[in-house]
Amino acid sequence: MHGRGFGFVELVLFAVAFIWGIHPAIVKVGLVTIPPVPYNALRLLLATAVAWAAVFASGSYRPLARADVRPLLLVSLAGFFVFQLGFTAGVERTTAGNASLVICLLPVSVAIINRVWRIEPISGRMAVAIAASLAGMVLIVLGSGKEVSVASRHWQGALLLLLAQAGYGYYTVFSRRLLTRYSAYQVTAVVVTLSAALFILMALPDLAALDWGATPREAWLSVAFSGVFAICVGNFLWVWGVGKIGSARTSLYNNFSPVFAVAAGYYLLGEEFGLMQAAGAAVIFWGLWFARQKQAAAQAATAGRAGRED
Repeated sequence: MHGRGFGFVELVLFAVAFIWGIHPAIVKVGLVTIPPVPYNALRLLLATAVAWAAVFASGSYRPLARADVRPLLLVSLAGFFVFQLGFTAGVERTTAGNASLVICLLPVSVAIINRVWRIEPISGRMAVAIAASLAGMVLIVLGSGKEVSVASRHWQGALLLLLAQAGYGYYTVFSRRLLTRYSAYQVTAVVVTLSAALFILMALPDLAALDWGATPREAWLSVAFSGVFAICVGNFLWVWGVGKIGSARTSLYNNFSPVFAVAAGYYLLGEEFGLMQAAGAAVIFWGLWFARQKQAAAQAATAGRAGRED
């Protein structure tokens, strides 16, 4: 995957957004018969097996340096694990509209973390792109008719989701530093492994009580899709994208996932796709295009300087 142009990176991140966009509907199928905690444990366990197979198949394994153990633990536990735990608990305690609006704040979290730790500069162009992404998400949520509530009973879930997306922002930003020494395969494998271990410990009583024989095939297919594609492949490509174009621009693609979710609902389930949702998708896409222009301009300037030197 090295040596490709930015267009390839863009297509890969759109593919991730597509996987994550259709993912919630597939997860719901599994949660009908498998409780949330064991469901998370099973999909993370499967993701761990696939991730390590990819590491060794690619020949990219490197022994961990002692200095990298703490950063990897923080990225795994304070980042990825917090997201998985907070997201599952938060969705159950608030409305679908609240959940969509809170999760779309990921680019803001990434920008704040970059600003505080002075890792990646956030330009005015990027700030405009983030604002466009948020505005597009608001239009999609309002156009879909999802309930947005400020009732006190929904605040607990909203706060848990806020913690979840902040954790994913931390994971997104700080995973980039590890990519200078380890492959995206290995970073993903370590992060998923540590999260899986904690979820398995939490889920042991529920796993023991699960009626494995009575669990339908659709539920196992849901676990398989979630573990292999949404967690393993999706996060590998996400981390890889961060290494290629930075955490700020990569985070914008998170907000394109609902566009694919709405489109899938329209084509597969006959759900409404109204003018407001189409406008929201257009605004998000414009934000991605606008953010991309900075790199295009920089590449043109570099090419011009090289031509003058020749």
